[in-house]
Amino acid sequence: MSPIIYTHTDEAPLLATYSFLPIVQAYAAAAGVEVETRDISLAGRIIALFPERLREEQRLPNALAELGELAKTPDANIIKLPNVSASMPQLKAAIKELQDKGYDLPDYPDNPADDAEAEIKARYDKVKGSAVNPVLREGNSDRRAPESVKNYARQHPHSMGAWSPESKTNVATMDADDFRHNEKSVVVGADDDLRIELVPSDDGEPVVLKASVPVLAGEVVDSTVMRAEALQRFLGEQVARAKDAGVLFSVHLKATMMKVSDPIIFGHVVRAFFPATFVQYGDALAAAGLSPNNGLGGILAGLDALPDGAAIKASFEQELADGPALAMVDSDRGITNLHVPSDVIVDASMPAMIRIGGHMWGPDGKEADTLAVIPDSSYAGVYQAVIDDCRTHGAYDPATMGSVPNVGLMAQAAEEYGSHDKTFEIARAGTVRVVNRAGDTLLEHAVQPGDIWRACQVKDVPIRDWVKLAVSRARATGDPAIFWLDTSRAHDRNLIAKVETYLRDPEIVGDTAGLDITIASPIEATKVSLERIRQGKNTISVTGNVLRDYNTDLFPILEVGTSAKMLSVVPLINGGGLFETGAGGSAPKHVQQLVKENYLRWDSLGEFLALAESFAKYAEVTGNSSAKVLSETLDRATGTFLNENKSPGRRLGTIDNRGSHFYLAMFWAEELAGQSEDAALAARFAPLASTLREQEATINAELLAVQGSHADLGGYYRPDDALTSAVMRPSTTLNAAIGTLAR
Repeated sequence: MSPIIYTHTDEAPLLATYSFLPIVQAYAAAAGVEVETRDISLAGRIIALFPERLREEQRLPNALAELGELAKTPDANIIKLPNVSASMPQLKAAIKELQDKGYDLPDYPDNPADDAEAEIKARYDKVKGSAVNPVLREGNSDRRAPESVKNYARQHPHSMGAWSPESKTNVATMDADDFRHNEKSVVVGADDDLRIELVPSDDGEPVVLKASVPVLAGEVVDSTVMRAEALQRFLGEQVARAKDAGVLFSVHLKATMMKVSDPIIFGHVVRAFFPATFVQYGDALAAAGLSPNNGLGGILAGLDALPDGAAIKASFEQELADGPALAMVDSDRGITNLHVPSDVIVDASMPAMIRIGGHMWGPDGKEADTLAVIPDSSYAGVYQAVIDDCRTHGAYDPATMGSVPNVGLMAQAAEEYGSHDKTFEIARAGTVRVVNRAGDTLLEHAVQPGDIWRACQVKDVPIRDWVKLAVSRARATGDPAIFWLDTSRAHDRNLIAKVETYLRDPEIVGDTAGLDITIASPIEATKVSLERIRQGKNTISVTGNVLRDYNTDLFPILEVGTSAKMLSVVPLINGGGLFETGAGGSAPKHVQQLVKENYLRWDSLGEFLALAESFAKYAEVTGNSSAKVLSETLDRATGTFLNENKSPGRRLGTIDNRGSHFYLAMFWAEELAGQSEDAALAARFAPLASTLREQEATINAELLAVQGSHADLGGYYRPDDALTSAVMRPSTTLNAAIGTLAR
């Protein structure tokens, strides 16, 4: 059996690891459970790309590849914390930080001049965007709010903004020529190797876009295209619509996970908001390497180096003044919705907007209604359905509302999130076609320059496993389960046929008698789920990969205030376990606050929940009964932690992430000392439990004393180990107490 692998990631989750992991390792060792770490941070993954350029002491192994192989085995037991899905600005910032630390890394070549630069770009592109999750997710997702979390939200409901029936907030999405409307799909009959090629309309030789796409029998393969001309027309209309309606203009994309297509779409949005500027100065900006795909912030930062920089800046400012008010990320610092592609991520930004009454922040620092632009219509209707429901019935009540747990199809890079290596911005007019080994064309689209074409896949084994997992959750809970699939989409029609077949197969799903399992379009499924939520009832959403991502932020943020408090279990197809600890969308702001005030608001509840499940899995596989005791006592300690309200506070002078770890450690030690299943563990933890309780005031004082001062981490993407450990473990009393377990 593999040891438990605790991933070393980025930003606030990484900082929390410096505080929490020493506690975890000490408690686990007392029970004979080994907990190791693997570095899958953005910086770690960059370093692993260029071993030949680095000194021996600087080199790192490719831990992500190692864990990817482990995830395919029955031995896997991986606790996966949120990591940076790097946008281009983040990737370049991480490279620069590492270079400044003495790592001999090449710059990222935006426009490779030769084969060597093309090879460097190809290496870096491997860590851009969502490079981690598709590798580790060799299973489908079971994500839900544990009963302890749900009960806490009912007893201590979080704030919800009021909704007005007159709210002007709406979603704007395309009604033609987007990915959804142009989608084509086929089920492959036998193992094959596909080729993607562009046949130019001028009778030129076909251009191979991707030479090899291996597929298995029963696999669903899709292709689609977003037409640039239609996109530009749509975006121009929405800028005018927001201006006419007197609402904020905002765009909501996934430029991290959809790392090829969505930055391109983001660039179109920036152009649409500043059309005159790009007509007059677009060539000069392009020549200077200032791409709208990287956001307005990068362009503005580079203007000082241009001869016409002042005039270009004035043009941007004039169009900002003339256009609709632009939604802001940080109105105090002038950071707009269009500054950085990774600043506004749809699955986090839309639920946050809905939660505060359909508002975003405007340039004046005040809340206002917004036109939420989500160009592709595949899932935009889900958010419009929630907005319409809130406009009619008002805000949800966390004290009474039901829940929408999720079973998500994500194994083996399923669906859109596996499309990165098969997404292209088209350079020439013609036809893109997907051809099999025999030369038959399976899928094809006519394309024009600038169109965004993509293909994606989902294998049959993950689909079977997804259906089986959905049925098992429906059986375990007694709640109805809805497959969110739309008969008007080509891909979904193929999935529906498979779902209906597998639901009838008792060898796959067992006996489904008495279970309420249905299929509905995402919009209709949303409406049903919302109606039941208001009645205090639960409804399992069974979704594809993107809706898994969206729903596991949308409903948790409304239900329990954050997606970080969800239990996320990934039963790996080959028998191992991947235990995810929540979303990291707010992580950058937490790091900024820590550096400024030595106060970390990050909530580690997701780690507590995942760790208990991981110990249970370890016990199940190894027969280590002490690991089972660790799991059960941690679960009870987490309940006490919630009931005692020891999550991080919202302001200086209250406990932060480090204080929450102390209380979890104390409650856990007390549970271990008080249990009777394992006398040796009880005796081992009794002295620690007494010490932590007796020294509670001292430990709290030491943790609180550091607040309000600057914290030096020695880096953002690659913090210094010694400095960060000192910042995150400032209580010598707590450290000494935990250290006694090793004696």
